[in-house]
Formats: sequence, structure tokens, C-alpha cells
Amino acid sequence: NGEINTVQGNRNWMRTRESLLQSNLIPGLDRAFPICTPGGSDSASFDEVLELLHLGGRSLPHAMLMMIPEAWENHDTMDAEKRAFYRFHSSLMEPWDGPASVAFTDGTVIGAVLDRNGLRPSRYWVTDDDVVIMASEVGVVDVDPAKVVRKGRLQPGRMFLIDTAQGRIVDDDEVKRGLAQAEPYQQWLDDGLVELDELPDREHVVFSHQSVRRRQQVFGYTHEELKIILAPMAKSGAEPIGSMGTDTPIAVLSERPRLLFDYFQQLFAQVTNPPLDAIREEVVTSVGSTVGPEANLLAPGPDSCRQLVLPFPVIDNDELAKIIHNDLPELKAHVVSGLYRVAGGGLALKRALDAICHDVSRAIDDGARIIVLSDRNSDEVYAPIPSLLLTSAVHHHLIREKQRTKAGLIVECGDAREVHHMALLIGYGAGAINPYLAFESIEDMIAQGLHGLGGVDPHAAIKKYIKASGKGVLKVMSKMGVSTVASYTGAQIFEAIGLGRELVDEYFTGTVSRIGGLGLDELAKEVAARHAEAHPKRPEERAHRELELGGEYQWRREGTIHLFNPETVYKLQHATRAGRYDVFQQYTAMVDGLSKQAATLRGLFDFRSDRSPVPIDEVEPVADIVKRFSTGAMSYGSISAEAHTTLAVAMNRIGGKSNTGEGGEDPERLYDPEKRSAIKQVASGRFGVTSEYLVNADDLQIKMAQGAKPGEGGQLPGHKVYPWVARTRHSTPGVGLISPPPHHDIYSI
Repeated sequence: NGEINTVQGNRNWMRTRESLLQSNLIPGLDRAFPICTPGGSDSASFDEVLELLHLGGRSLPHAMLMMIPEAWENHDTMDAEKRAFYRFHSSLMEPWDGPASVAFTDGTVIGAVLDRNGLRPSRYWVTDDDVVIMASEVGVVDVDPAKVVRKGRLQPGRMFLIDTAQGRIVDDDEVKRGLAQAEPYQQWLDDGLVELDELPDREHVVFSHQSVRRRQQVFGYTHEELKIILAPMAKSGAEPIGSMGTDTPIAVLSERPRLLFDYFQQLFAQVTNPPLDAIREEVVTSVGSTVGPEANLLAPGPDSCRQLVLPFPVIDNDELAKIIHNDLPELKAHVVSGLYRVAGGGLALKRALDAICHDVSRAIDDGARIIVLSDRNSDEVYAPIPSLLLTSAVHHHLIREKQRTKAGLIVECGDAREVHHMALLIGYGAGAINPYLAFESIEDMIAQGLHGLGGVDPHAAIKKYIKASGKGVLKVMSKMGVSTVASYTGAQIFEAIGLGRELVDEYFTGTVSRIGGLGLDELAKEVAARHAEAHPKRPEERAHRELELGGEYQWRREGTIHLFNPETVYKLQHATRAGRYDVFQQYTAMVDGLSKQAATLRGLFDFRSDRSPVPIDEVEPVADIVKRFSTGAMSYGSISAEAHTTLAVAMNRIGGKSNTGEGGEDPERLYDPEKRSAIKQVASGRFGVTSEYLVNADDLQIKMAQGAKPGEGGQLPGHKVYPWVARTRHSTPGVGLISPPPHHDIYSI
């Protein structure tokens, strides 16, 4: 019961593990390939892998705990042997993650486990005549209460197991203790795993301002990104907070060259598939991972965990240098240059990708166990391949060649700087990311004294940026109910907007792209446009070239289109202040015109003109139609009291309905027929939700999922929590408010 959210990645990893699978217990195993039948459901794929592990010699409880391990990473009081058991198996296989209650049997033992978060209810009763009943709810089967001798519920990470041969319920501790003591797991880990800190240090390299500036131009950096994204992350160790949504064109409609990252958006958990609360449920999450080769899944031993342990998926330049120059044969690194001849366009880009894939395969055959994909050292002739394209192309090539589990992938890239970029690279197969230009840009800002970073310790600033990136990736993962970076790696929980089918099928296999769009030729043109900015044909121009100011987050005259710009805002304000409908029509015409001018997809749609109109006397009168109008749920606090009240007054006058949003409603308005909101929203933060508030509603709206929102869900910065807002929300003035992504007492409908 539930969903396996990481199933796409799990299937990909299983496919590539097939080249290593071998067991005397299953002769002719290759005839069962592919293990995960294409087109099967998530539970079908789970069942096939579970059967493989069981037939390969593991007990059913053992196989289940490999696929759905309990949250051991942050469990400080866990028994050392049990922790070693889980840590060893994390080197063999990533968790199958998602809200699920899974029942299993081999005919002798029968049991059930919950996902590591316990997001699916399961309850059981035991009667005095040895009948056990388990279901998602109590009361599914009629049982005389007098016969019930034991009641319980499944708990996250705990196994409920019945052995029918022994005729008893086997305790969770007994099951796990037996498994943890079956092999010398801690010894195998000590012999195999290498901690990053154990590798010898390398000399730190600092680049000149001119070098950093030229490469920033190659990768499309702007002053706006440095000021709004990078500097705050380096200062505070947290993602900067911004308003939700954007009024700029999506990447495929933009007239400006955009990074490939901008053509993707993450899918998110909805209703029956709840997002995680990455703050309050941090104990079940993990951003640590390992990179390196895997071994035969069916023959566990000391060779199964010869890997490098990384505490964060983002590593700094010095840490990457340590990895590249390590002298351990089991972690031999091979650096691949991710550049192509920019003048050759899409054809040169395709040939470079083909050559790189061939080079990686040959390196793995020659013993390389860590592949570093690097876009460093571009010049006037060679431009960097977009790191996401490079990573996904190599990842899927190795999956098709069944080599992916023989080596770890690390990406050394200059274009990644935002959390979204990191999440995409991990989602498409990167085991670790070194966004070297982000680090060099932070050091450069400190040296130049820009954006409040003057005098800051560069080492501390970079560590804060890494921390902010790790926390940000965790938040992005949690929107899809995924708890661990290990499960998220290669899970591809994204869809493309504006990329052509041929490009997606070849390099982003399995990704949804609903509207088609760009191919390699167009991507190469976007790279070439940025490259030309850094390498003008007349060299004397280079010294005067500065970074573009930007204009993506805030309107600028020379920046990209914004639906809300000084002209449209003026028209709207003028129309409302003067009460002039003709000026309001000018405002809507301007916004619609900008929308058609390639700011939104819907702006490109038009009504079919070949249909005959419906006679007006057959159409409902306007007065009836507007009664079905309802406003968006904008909360009091996110917008002012005046705006919030005006929406309610407008809807009440036309017979429609306004929605309070999640910030409650001023008690004085609850009883005012003109100013009250008909729809009262109950969101996960429960701000302003009282019995008085609830009984004064025409409709109650329970916001089940907040996964579509970036950050932690609904978020009101402290400077907007005025005393009158805090009074309505029953909170403290000046203290920021965050609604969890899920309700903590309603996990599913």
C-alpha cells in the first residue's frame, strides 16, 4: 500500500547491476534479465528484486531490510552491530524509498514493514486462538473484543514477523540481532570504506579576478546571481528566501541563452503521496553517500564496500583534488574533459559526447573506479558541454553498457551554482558535485569586498555554501517524499519543458517532455552565445567586458521580459486609484500582449476561430457566472490587510467566494457580511485556525500537500510578521513562520 517514489532510479541501478550478478543458487540467471520487467508497476519491480535477493541466498527478512532499511544514519543510540549491518548494505544497494506499507511471505514466514518515515498506517490484532489480523485501519474484520489478547501498530523501521513453522511472532530485535551477527560486517567496512578525510591534502589554488570573471561569462553568471544567490548562501549557510513564482519567460520561450538546468522542473508529491518535513523529520533523512564501484549483489563480502564515503553530495575544490590524486587502486580516478569545438555547433557537441562516452567505458575497463567529468580549461576554441547533459549522457551510456555500477561519477562543473542545479545533477546520476566556479566566485567576492563578504574567512564561507547546498538538496528531495541522497541519485524525478523528444530519449532516457522543443543544435547555440561573451572576436574588448547585471529576479530595463514591470504596475495602480476601467483594460491588454510575446505557454494558445459562436441568449447571464468565481488562497501576511480585505469585499459583492489562505482571518471580519471570506483554509501550520474561525466558514479547504512550493512549504519571513499579522496568526511578531510541507496529523486521504 503506497508508492515507491524512487522506482525509476532503482530500476536503472538494477539494470546495470545485472552485468555483475552471479550465483550458484540460481543457475542460468541471465535468462531472467531484465530483473525488472519493463512496463511493470512499482510493486511489481519491488517484488522481482526481493525475489532475486531471496533466491540468491538471503532470508526474506534480510532481503526486506536491504530494500527498506530503517533510518540508521542519524540514530545515535543504535547498536553498533546493527548500524554496521545497515551501513554495509548501503554500499550494495540504495533504499527503495517512498511512503509504503509492504507485506511479504515465502509461505513459511509472513510479515510487514513500513517505510523509514512510517507514512502508511498499519495496525494488527492478535486473538486468543492465534489469529493475527493486520490492515491499514482497525475494524476491517469483525472480531469479538473479548478474544483480542494483543494490539499494536507497525512502526517505522520495525519489522512485524510471524514464523508459522515455529508458531510465534518473532520480535524485531531478535530478527535484526540475528542478521547483524551473521557476518563480520564491521570488519568488512573497516577494510573497505575510505573516509574523505583520510586522503592526503593537496595545495589550495586561488585564481585571479580576471580568470574568474572570464569563466563567469562563459557560464552565464550575472551580478544578480552573485548578490541574491551565492553571497547569502556563503554568509548564512542557508538558501536565500524569495517570493514564490516567476513572471519571466520559461527557458524555451526566452530570447536569452539559458542554462540547460532551466529546462527542467521537479515533480512533487501530491495528496496520497505526502512530502516530507525536512526540518522536523530530519532524523530520517541523510545527505551522505558513497562513490566507487559496487560488487556482485548476490555475493556479499569485503569487496562489496570498497568505496569512498562523502558526508555531503557537494565537495570543494581541495576535496576533489584529493580524490583525483589518490593512489588507492580500488579508487583509481580518471578525469574526462567535457569540452567541444564551439564552432562545430550541434554536430561537434554530439561527436564530443560520443567520444566521451567511449573514453569513459574504456577507462572503466582499464581499472578506473571513479570517473570525474570536468568542464575546466575552456578557451577560445573549446567551450564547456552543459554539465547536466554531460552527466546524464555518460550515466545512461553506462547503464546501457551495464558498466554504471563499476565506477562512481563525480562532476567538476562551472555552470552549477543553485540548489536546483545540484538536485538535477544528483537526480541524473552524479555521485558528487564540485561546483568549482561557485567556490572561486565566493573567494573572488571576498577578495573584492563585494555583497557584504569583505573580511569573511574564505574557508568558512565555502563550508557555509556547501551546507546551504546540502540542506537545499534535502528540501528538494523531501518534496517528493524521498529521504536519502542515495535513493535520489539517478532517480530522475523531473520533467523537461521545451526539450525535443530525440534529445530526451538519447541523453535523458525515461524523462517526460510533454511539449517537445530544442535539440543539440539549439543547445550548442546557447552555449556559443555565452562563449562569445567571454571570448570576443576583438581581444581588446575583453578587458572592458563586465558581467551582465541580470534581471531574472528583479526587473531591469536591459533584462528579460517581466509581466509585472514599471509600466504594467503603473497602469494597474492608476486604474484602481482613479477608478478607470479604460486604464484597467490597457493594463490587461499589456499583460496579455507580453504573455503572447513569449512570456508564458498559455499566451501562445488561442481560441479556434473556425467554430460558430453560441447564441448569446443560450449563455448564462454574467451575474450567474461570477457566482462561481473564487480567489486564490493568498494568506493575510503574505499580502496586506487592505489587499486581503479588498479581495473578500469584491467577491462578496458579485456573489463569488474569497479564500483566506493559510494565515487566518481578522476576528473583526468574521462577522462582517461584506468583509468575511467564505472559504476558510486549514493548512499545515494551522495559523489563525480556531473554532471561531472554522464555524464562520461557508466552505472549509484543507490544503493537503505543499510540495509544489519551494523551500519548506508556506514561508512568511520575519520582517513581514507585523504585530497585527502575528495577532491574527497567534504567533510572535518579527519571528519567521514556516508551514511544514505535510500535515503532521493527516498524512493521507
